[in-house]
Amino acid sequence: MSSPDPQVRAARNHSTPGGSRGPVVAVTGAATGVGALLTERLAASDEVKQVVAIDERRGECDAAQWHILDVRDPAIADKLRGADVVVHLALDLDLGSDAAARTAYNVRGTQTVLTASAAAGVRRVVLCTSSMVYGALPDNELPLSEDAELRATAEATGVGDLLEIERLARRAPRAHPGLNVTVVRPAVLVGGTDTALTRYFESPRLLVVAGSRPAWQFCHVEDLCSALEYAVLEKVDGELAVGCDGWLEQEEVEELSGIRRMELPSAVALGAAARLHRIGLTPSPAGDLAYTMYPWVVSGSRLHDAGWRARWTNEEVLAELLEEVAGRHTVAGRRLGRKDATAAGAAGATVALLGAAAVVRRARKARRRV
Repeated sequence: MSSPDPQVRAARNHSTPGGSRGPVVAVTGAATGVGALLTERLAASDEVKQVVAIDERRGECDAAQWHILDVRDPAIADKLRGADVVVHLALDLDLGSDAAARTAYNVRGTQTVLTASAAAGVRRVVLCTSSMVYGALPDNELPLSEDAELRATAEATGVGDLLEIERLARRAPRAHPGLNVTVVRPAVLVGGTDTALTRYFESPRLLVVAGSRPAWQFCHVEDLCSALEYAVLEKVDGELAVGCDGWLEQEEVEELSGIRRMELPSAVALGAAARLHRIGLTPSPAGDLAYTMYPWVVSGSRLHDAGWRARWTNEEVLAELLEEVAGRHTVAGRRLGRKDATAAGAAGATVALLGAAAVVRRARKARRRV
């Protein structure tokens, strides 16, 4: 067995200014997004000895020890030697990514990190998926407990990848005795994020499917990082759901946002969404609509029992989200330029959702000309 990476070995022999003898923590996907925020947070903590940052490019946290490589590279095992905890955040959930390439990256990356962590003697791996894995279903309890069955399907963007990561998490301790795996599942994540669910609030009207029962629960990225830190410091383990306390009904969301609804029958909305996605006019498959139709609110009881509390409320996170998306224009999940959005308006949104026959014809003619 090779010796620990020199940088990590030095970190293990060096206490922080606060005198901490806490864990050495490796973070993948450390250069951007949640990974960058968590890296900065852990590097500033007196309870963490050292942060080892791993990404395909260097980030801005100078206090971390950086390694530049792809998480699918088996050489990552050498970079993890000496680390106590690994937080794996190198996931591709971009709406614009090729679905097959995205799945290959997410699943292979997680497999490699889990195997490499076990080989390097890491005692705990923290994975981050989403509360979407519970599924959005009309008979869901409000709220769901962490132990609720994962009833999601692979029909929504990225959810199939997340379900496979959940399966890998369950199998890892059996395949690698001594390796503890903690999974953190945030609600609708807000704070520099771009997902089908955040784009919902960029539309000129909020689509409401007739007969549905939406319930909105958000999670600010700062609260997610706080929950991940709890897992890193072994204050809590297992499957952890994280989000703001409680939820907002659709009527409350409309009142707070000032955006009026557009109500459509289920068959029309789902059929139109499927057709528009199939011909490539929208990035979101019809499965994404379920998460705006039915509840998937989580209790977060395990984190609460450990003393963790969300600092943000649903109302505050929604306000930040609305500020972030101000000036963006989305119809049926597809971003429009300002000129297109002005021309579209509410009527254009309705046309798009009903199938946009004229647009479909133009798209088909364009394909025939190629």
